[in-house]
Amino acid sequence: MKSPISRRIATVALAAVVFTQTPAQAQNPITVELLGGPAEFTDRVAIQVRNKFYGRGNDVINLQDASNIITARVTFQPGAVFPWHTHPGPVLITVVEGEFIYTLAEDCLDRWYPAGTALIDAGFSNVHSAHNPSAIQETVVVATFLGIPPGEGPTTFVDGPDPEDCPLPMP
Repeated sequence: MKSPISRRIATVALAAVVFTQTPAQAQNPITVELLGGPAEFTDRVAIQVRNKFYGRGNDVINLQDASNIITARVTFQPGAVFPWHTHPGPVLITVVEGEFIYTLAEDCLDRWYPAGTALIDAGFSNVHSAHNPSAIQETVVVATFLGIPPGEGPTTFVDGPDPEDCPLPMP
């Protein structure tokens, strides 16, 4: 049974996607299904992750309080594009089905992840986009959001400026 808070958090993430899509993108929706959370560690948990994306130096993520975890299944229909966004903390992403393209606004490089692979989104001010490059197959990812603000904090922020020199792909 999903709690009202859980439904609101999932709705915030889903509404951000639906309301920022162009008419062409709306034909290829992205859906978010809450799998768990928000949940808190019962112990004090701090996390440090070192991440090196292709074409970049090391990102070091220090999360002093990793509490308030939310896990969601995100399904991208063929051609669906998630708008530029960021998260309040790191996100562990597992590609379950299809292909997933992750693009950082900082360097505008498309990073390709097939089913059976995983990546870490640094969160915080790490503006990025993601899309399903396939014209026929869904992409499904499971995302675990760490360090979500207590209460009804959103998992995704899409209200920042779009990078002018890195256009999103058109479906």
